[in-house]
Amino acid sequence: MRQDRGQAFPIYVVMVAGLLFLAFAFFAVGQASATRNGAQGAADSAALASAQRAREELGPRVLAALTAPGGLDNIFKDGTFIAPAHDEAVSFAAKNKADLTGWQPQPGDVGQFKFTVGVRTQYTVGKSVIPDTENEKATASATAVVELRCGLPPVGGGSDPKPPRPPVTITCDGKDLPVDPMPALDKIFTVKLVD
Repeated sequence: MRQDRGQAFPIYVVMVAGLLFLAFAFFAVGQASATRNGAQGAADSAALASAQRAREELGPRVLAALTAPGGLDNIFKDGTFIAPAHDEAVSFAAKNKADLTGWQPQPGDVGQFKFTVGVRTQYTVGKSVIPDTENEKATASATAVVELRCGLPPVGGGSDPKPPRPPVTITCDGKDLPVDPMPALDKIFTVKLVD
């Protein structure tokens, strides 16, 4: 009986060591997952920040676009709203402890403009039982879109409709809105993640 107890002890030690190794491996997987989630959060916030900044830059142009033929259709064609959107992406990535690795502004469907960003975390997964994790950083990407929700109400007859005269009304999501005073930008543009 005593001899049996002595033989069971090494098996017990091996089993405990195996369980400890598995626990540390699961912990490493959790660390990697947390780092990846942090990267995705940074990418999402940087993409949304780009699109929201673009919306702010576009806001004052809406009034001018309303009185120009096809103005709302062409509102995304003047690209001067892009540079501040890039700066905002860099800032929000940094606030989330990540570096911007890619930034691509591009027209989307009619009335849309997309911002795709890529980020890499400034921090690593950390030391674990899995080799080289102390040097591994997470990467992620996200795309956000700023989309015009409005159009001009139809103008009566003629092949060459004239631009509307004040007071101007725009139709946003099926509702007519006067533009004096100017509606809030979130009623004119929507900002959302699409990827």
